[in-house]
Amino acid sequence: MDCGHVRGAASMTIGGRDVNLQTAHSGERTDVGTGQTPLLEVSDICKTFPGSDRTVVALDHVSLTARQGEFICLVGPSGCGKTTLLRVIDGLEDADSGAMSLDGRPLTGVSHDMAYVFQDINLLPWRNVLDNVALGLEARGVPKAERRQRALEALEMVGLADVASSPPYTLSGGMQQRVGVARALAVRPKVFLMDEPFGQLDNFTREALQVEVARLWSAIGATIVFVTHDVDEAIFLGDRIALFHANPGRITEIVEVDLPRPRTDYDVRSHPRAIELRAHITEHLGAGRLAGR
Repeated sequence: MDCGHVRGAASMTIGGRDVNLQTAHSGERTDVGTGQTPLLEVSDICKTFPGSDRTVVALDHVSLTARQGEFICLVGPSGCGKTTLLRVIDGLEDADSGAMSLDGRPLTGVSHDMAYVFQDINLLPWRNVLDNVALGLEARGVPKAERRQRALEALEMVGLADVASSPPYTLSGGMQQRVGVARALAVRPKVFLMDEPFGQLDNFTREALQVEVARLWSAIGATIVFVTHDVDEAIFLGDRIALFHANPGRITEIVEVDLPRPRTDYDVRSHPRAIELRAHITEHLGAGRLAGR
């Protein structure tokens, strides 16, 4: 089986946008997040975890919207509910109360219009890279020939078509993370839920993948909800940043990242506005930690 190239596929549709596979490696787009109608709406979500000695309030009346094509980051200390919110959105956890909608329809349970990228990719060692990428499609009952084609297209987008036949344990950590992103791309979702996907990588690889995700997001036009502890990462990637505090887990502020795009064209960290945003966010989160003691 030739896994080295995508054949007969000039474009694919992800998140309602036609993606030209030949130009998907081009620079970041600038016309993003401008629509005012929310694609994803989370309203007044509560989630608790009862214990023998106390009940943890993971989410306390959390509300959030994400527009079509928007990149929204969730930032806060450990234990403030960021991952729990992603899991509730994806149907992996049930909320105690509240409501959600996707594209104007009530959202309950698992939706095929969303894809989750975990921090731990957990690739299956007995499957090659291509078959790992096709796993979500197989679960959805997509025919074998279409699974292969779509998995190859996704690998092409992340620059890994040449290792499609390789076992995953022969890849570096950064490459394995890109396989996880390709697995999400292959199902062509409207919304990507990304839970600290670069948290276990070294700084060099992490920064390279931040650029890669910015490029892919620019190409596909999908909505991304991205959990991170890294303020600089959130400023580089996000259109808006939701700041979380713990005890109970809640959103205390949503910050607009009013920096020009494409952000791959300049040093974001040294931009005066980025410095202001970083100072504001770190001060806000630091005050929240002190208040929660």
